[in-house]
Amino acid sequence: MKKIIPQKLKNYYHLVQAILANLWYGYPSRKIKVIGVTGTNGKTTTVQMITKILEEAGNKVAMTSTINFRFNGIEKINKTKFTTLSAFTVQKFISEAVLSHHDYVVLETSSHSLDQYRVWGVKYDTAIITNVTREHLDYHKTMEKYRQAKKLLFKKAKNIVVNLDMKKPEEFLQDTDKKIITYSLKNNQADILAKNIETGIDKSSFIIKNQEISLNLMGNFNIENALAAISVGTLENINLKICAKALEKIKGVPGRMESVANNKGLNIIIDYAVTPDSLEKLYELIKKLNIQKKKVIAVFGSCGERDRGKRPIMGEIVANSTDYVFVTNEDPYGEDPWQIINEVARGIKNKQENINFWKIVDRREAIKKALQIARSGDFVIVTGKGAEETMAIRKKRITWNDKKIIQKILLELE
Repeated sequence: MKKIIPQKLKNYYHLVQAILANLWYGYPSRKIKVIGVTGTNGKTTTVQMITKILEEAGNKVAMTSTINFRFNGIEKINKTKFTTLSAFTVQKFISEAVLSHHDYVVLETSSHSLDQYRVWGVKYDTAIITNVTREHLDYHKTMEKYRQAKKLLFKKAKNIVVNLDMKKPEEFLQDTDKKIITYSLKNNQADILAKNIETGIDKSSFIIKNQEISLNLMGNFNIENALAAISVGTLENINLKICAKALEKIKGVPGRMESVANNKGLNIIIDYAVTPDSLEKLYELIKKLNIQKKKVIAVFGSCGERDRGKRPIMGEIVANSTDYVFVTNEDPYGEDPWQIINEVARGIKNKQENINFWKIVDRREAIKKALQIARSGDFVIVTGKGAEETMAIRKKRITWNDKKIIQKILLELE
């Protein structure tokens, strides 16, 4: 669909809105510590972890993320499908946090919101980058422009937290006038370095400066997220013992490597993975966990009106990592779902259609068939939507939640 209004013109509109919002609410971010988390993958989990650490240290924290909001200790589901909301909504949220005597606001901050000036005027105390991998090239056009948008967050902040294990971390380490904390799983130059790493089916552990830290989350990527959160704790003079206690209390993050209990002996996992990098890391982890070499069954798709170039790449990654593949609908928006499915399927070259690879537009039917062919011990991996509550079809938002759908199908199959 051809865009009638150029994005540059839309951005000026957002800038005007942001200026008005700041004036209306009196630049509230100047009166509270604001922590911003950006990155392609891991933002949501990192935001949850930072919030938990700050609260464990006795602080009152307001938080916004792709999946939820937290205010006055109460959580609400984010049903908007936006990571960062409009300028007026953001400024209102910060203002209410100030008026309610919160100590911190933790904002998951998208590249779109930075490029579109929706967070203009927000005085970030600390900026965190988790990683930058291929995503949103429909909007940013090139990886360089995507990275440039992410870097805007760092111009605003006085403290910087950078993942040394990401590609080109040096690009985010150039502001020598800022306080910088780096973290890593392998780089000995990092300020926060994880050692003695162990991962299991539903947990992981590591050591930082003689402090053992246990997570009820699996995968090195979740350890990376934890290191980012601990880096923030370090900046805020919170000791490692408190950080460890806080992180151990997190039983899971909805829609992020979330297991679905069942009586069929299946390993059903739902995850938000929507990029080639996140899918690659996810299936690398599944390979490590699959000690008994059971079948791995994938159900996934790709979002409409987004980077089309990543679709066959995602198809290839998933096909090369699994035994059975179901390519299905995700959030088509205004695109033809079949076109999206076929573009994903172009990357699937090692499977035979209707034998070990299916294209099924009805996501419910795709999940049902995957569960029907699964046997005890097999892995059924459903990715792309995580904990989202709706599916975007043209301008409609229909009620949808992968976990609830899976649970209903499991009851039908008993």
